[in-house]
Amino acid sequence: MIALLIAGALALAYTLLLTPLFIRGFRRLHWGQFIREDGPQSHHAKRGTPTMGGLIFISGAVLAYFAARLLTGTQPSASVMLAILMTVGLGAVGFIDDFLKTRKQQSLGLGGWAKIAGQVAVAVAFGLLAIQFANEHGLTPASTHISLFRDLSFDFLSLGAVLGVIAFLLWIIVIVTAASNSVNVTDGLDGLAAGASILVIGAYALISFWQFSQLCTRQLESGCYEVRDPLDMAVFAAALVGGLIGFLWWNTNPAHIYMGDTGSLGLGGAIAAFAILTQTELLLVLMGGLFVIESGSVIVQRAYFKVTKGKRIFRMSPIHHHFELKGWAETTVVVRFWIIAGLFVLAAIGALYAEWTLAL
Repeated sequence: MIALLIAGALALAYTLLLTPLFIRGFRRLHWGQFIREDGPQSHHAKRGTPTMGGLIFISGAVLAYFAARLLTGTQPSASVMLAILMTVGLGAVGFIDDFLKTRKQQSLGLGGWAKIAGQVAVAVAFGLLAIQFANEHGLTPASTHISLFRDLSFDFLSLGAVLGVIAFLLWIIVIVTAASNSVNVTDGLDGLAAGASILVIGAYALISFWQFSQLCTRQLESGCYEVRDPLDMAVFAAALVGGLIGFLWWNTNPAHIYMGDTGSLGLGGAIAAFAILTQTELLLVLMGGLFVIESGSVIVQRAYFKVTKGKRIFRMSPIHHHFELKGWAETTVVVRFWIIAGLFVLAAIGALYAEWTLAL
């Protein structure tokens, strides 16, 4: 519990106090945001605002986690090392994309397939490593079962050793690419993705701590959880939440800095890692309901546009821009979308608790 508080506090102090220094440095490097010409006119004033802010809260969270472990004299766990691999790995993919955008001063950095290839590479590395490193109880960081509130009966390895591992990796790829791209799509208004991510990752901190208190290795009874390193996962989640809160101070409207793809892809990777390692993969659809709506609006818009040969459902996608073009103030859209994100998170936590009570 002490490590959790230390990690959150250190990450908060890091991003809250050091972000102005990063902003000055990014300005000197000319790492400014590019704004779409077809977007809302109010966004054109944001052109040139420093981007790649994901470097700040990702580095802050990682440093705070290791500092907390050092100060409490405990060793990092395999599960959190994998979560860091996912967060930093996808953050690196986003950084390359951001860097190319600032160099070219256009909205296209990495090509679509190049970005997907980077996400797949990180997901495959994560998936292969996540079914290694069994602890003394035989638990690996990830399970080869599909999970909702805990593992369901279907095991990918029931398909055979080789085919099962391939199917498992494809499942991991789907989760990782869906989560990271959905957070990336949501990051279109000042503070929107950061605030929503605080709620979702904060929920995973709570879930991980709850799983720790109900571990089967501590109390073997119905309703207990067979997961690895849940308390350490809560520590890393707290570090991310602390880092994001400090960053949001500077990212809220009018934003002094944006997280860029560096931050949004890194956050999506972290959220995917938490879902996989806490064995709540399918619950992520409800937990990240706002992200699902945002990415779903893009898919629906594009599909409808092609089918109807030029007609649109929304004035602009993702859907947060639709409400802007309807006349809502940017801060109004952001706060209302935070409320929606919070309601989805509460529903997911409530569903998980209800399942636990029924399992008793």
